[in-house]
Amino acid sequence: MKTSTAVIAGLAAILVIAFAIFFIDIDQTEEGSLPDVDVSVEGGNLPEFDAQTGSVSVTEEEVDVEVPDVEVTTEEKTITVPGVEVTPPAGD
Repeated sequence: MKTSTAVIAGLAAILVIAFAIFFIDIDQTEEGSLPDVDVSVEGGNLPEFDAQTGSVSVTEEEVDVEVPDVEVTTEEKTITVPGVEVTPPAGD
């Protein structure tokens, strides 16, 4: 039981990392610069970024699953489970 939980957690972590890599598109729109330091200090310039993210839609759908009853036998019941729809940002 512990091995299957570790495998599921590992797969979930891999999916989260994969979505993080392909789900966010960040483009630097302006270069940064350090402040000029003489006797007086002028302010620097932080870089600007445009970030485009995809969208996630969570839906519900009914599926038949086996659910144990009190007598430790299983019977099939219809339950509502979440569904996830991921749309990555439009490519440039």
